[in-house]
Amino acid sequence: MKDRDMRKEIAVIGGGAAGMMAAIQAAYAGAAVTIYERNDRVGKKILSTGNGKCNFSNEIMNADCYYGGGALFVDRIYESFGVDETKAFFDSLGMRIKDKNGYLYPASEQAATVLDVLRYEVQRLGIRCRMGCLVSAVRSEKSGNRFVVETDAKEHGKHAYDAVILACGGRAAPRTGSDGSGYALAKQFGHGIIPAVPALTALRCEESFLKQVAGVRCDARLTLYIDAEKVSEVQGELQLTDYGISGIPVFQFSRLAAYALREKRHTTVTIDFMPDAAAENGNFWNQRWHRQREQGMEQFVTGIVNKKVGLLLLKLAGIREAERACEIDAVRREKLKRLFRSLEVTVRETNSFDQAQVCAGGIDFREVTKDLQSVRAPGLFFAGEILDIDGICGGYNLQWAWSSGSVAGRAAAGITLREK
Repeated sequence: MKDRDMRKEIAVIGGGAAGMMAAIQAAYAGAAVTIYERNDRVGKKILSTGNGKCNFSNEIMNADCYYGGGALFVDRIYESFGVDETKAFFDSLGMRIKDKNGYLYPASEQAATVLDVLRYEVQRLGIRCRMGCLVSAVRSEKSGNRFVVETDAKEHGKHAYDAVILACGGRAAPRTGSDGSGYALAKQFGHGIIPAVPALTALRCEESFLKQVAGVRCDARLTLYIDAEKVSEVQGELQLTDYGISGIPVFQFSRLAAYALREKRHTTVTIDFMPDAAAENGNFWNQRWHRQREQGMEQFVTGIVNKKVGLLLLKLAGIREAERACEIDAVRREKLKRLFRSLEVTVRETNSFDQAQVCAGGIDFREVTKDLQSVRAPGLFFAGEILDIDGICGGYNLQWAWSSGSVAGRAAAGITLREK
């Protein structure tokens, strides 16, 4: 191996998933790499992924699983470093993998395992880590093709590098270090930023009646409408909260809602509490009204859905719990049936970046090459969430971190996609 002083020097700003992968791949390619991380340890955000179990990838992987300008880049990037390469990489680090219906986890089901094997590889490769070090500026040298990285830490000061990879995340979960500071660094080179909004997060609704069903989890089909136009439909486990709606189906379209709200467009969600095939049969209600006609309405709705939900829908339909089924007129019967299939809530706002798993928006892909290099400043690369791309739930955002980190790291070291 060449002496470090003779190798290409690369700085990676951000020691998260994308940053560590970029650093490792650049080191594999022979570069001398330094990671700058503002936290006291690398990979802090990884520990919270997948509820601490770290769903790090998915066997079903394509551009349809992504939003943003980067969706058009996904297929080409993943041809270079996709799911198979990711599995082989972690296997080479000694991590066993568990496949749960295509969702990939470490066999230990501990996010700490993913972080540990990455951290051990960073150490083995001799990659320098500048911890607790906030990068305040990245500047091009007046002469030559190098970059100067400036920090707020006196002991590190300034250092020149042949290439720089910005992998400092977006704005989601700022407590982990992703506070949007990377956008400011990119703007120093004239890069445009697609406005960032929270994604993979809960939605806050106007309806106060949701407090009556807070804490309920149930299977449901949710449909998102923007200005009365249907834009997305997802089924899964809905979580009802005192302020709104949450759960994976909500997360899947939360970025669409976030941009609509940013534009002050009317945003609603209808909830189908009976998405199963049996409920499609019109005989369900006719038979129930006939068989249980003498029952009180509290008993009548018991067994259809979660009891709290059933009682709430009775109230919204204008039906008292003590009334008998045979006493309910046709108008209220029809309203109750409709509420079970399409309870509408009005979305006021999303949860903040503090509660979001990722953010949408970021570096405009029109200013990035296929190797994730800046078209404005050759030698400057991007990886991870700092770019304008965000995936749905299921390991897609971490796969983007691994893939974009690999491509950016190798390209910064001189190995481009064409040479794969």
